[in-house]
Amino acid sequence: MNAPQRHSIRLLSCIALLLALFNSSCGRNVHHPQDLTTAELDSTTFLATHHYAQNFNFVVKSDSFPLFIQQPEEVLSNLPTDSFYVHKNDFLVVADIRIMPIDTKDSVWIQVALNQSSFGWTHESELLPHVVPDDPISQFISIFSDVHLLIFLGIFCLLAVALLVRKLLRRHAWMVFYNDIDSIYPALLTLLVAFAATWYVSIQHFSPETWRHFYFQPTLNPFRVPLLLSIFLSTMWLILIVTIAAIDDILHQLSLSDSILYLCALAGACTVNYIVFSLVTFYYIGYLLLLLYAIFVLWWCFHHKRAKFICGNCGAALHHKGRCPHCSVINQ
Repeated sequence: MNAPQRHSIRLLSCIALLLALFNSSCGRNVHHPQDLTTAELDSTTFLATHHYAQNFNFVVKSDSFPLFIQQPEEVLSNLPTDSFYVHKNDFLVVADIRIMPIDTKDSVWIQVALNQSSFGWTHESELLPHVVPDDPISQFISIFSDVHLLIFLGIFCLLAVALLVRKLLRRHAWMVFYNDIDSIYPALLTLLVAFAATWYVSIQHFSPETWRHFYFQPTLNPFRVPLLLSIFLSTMWLILIVTIAAIDDILHQLSLSDSILYLCALAGACTVNYIVFSLVTFYYIGYLLLLLYAIFVLWWCFHHKRAKFICGNCGAALHHKGRCPHCSVINQ
């Protein structure tokens, strides 16, 4: 089987996997207005603007925070009150929602239930920073948003050290855009990551409520969300597909040790792209930078596919002289 046929079969397999995941993925069921009684919610506007309602499930993510046992009116009247604490990883269910116009601090009061006998009230502004929706996607977003810069910077430092050791030992490391393998997938992966980072920041900046709704009502299906989120989710699925194709190409063309180091270099490139495009997009420079980067990557992919040399040992197509990625023979 030649290389083009192998690439076609690989892409078709990845697309089939993607379609299967689309069909199987489902988001949290949204509470529709007709499902809410008057006692549960005075107006369906709350659901539309706050993106959650009664019976919504939360998980405590902070160490602990207090809940008032008494009603909001008693708390606001400075009457004697009792409270109890909920702790990290406790499951909470929204039992009631009250709007208190006389409260100048926060008019929205939320009653949550820890169990059948433990109910407590707190301001919405005090509840939400301490909890996360009981959904793995929402929890991932919460963790990712809190520490993602530190994690990526740490990974980048480790990868930089690994590449430095590699260069000192061999002086000729395989890496994307430099001494690259015969595949366009790694380069396309870096472009997709750059686009995803730019689009992610754009949604948060220009349409924060859209992202807030996705946070409370997440789904992996791009066909069940607004266009902005649909583009973002489709890009994430494309990243998964291209990643699989890139790993397959890397493992077929390089030895295991070279493949690991190449993947580290590729992960480092994607990390740098994510950090750079996430930061510069806040200042609108990211859009111009993304355009220039896309032109470069597309030019490189077109240029890289045009082999100019042939290995004198195994006959494989080479884009430049040097070590053959297939048989490791040096071609002068």
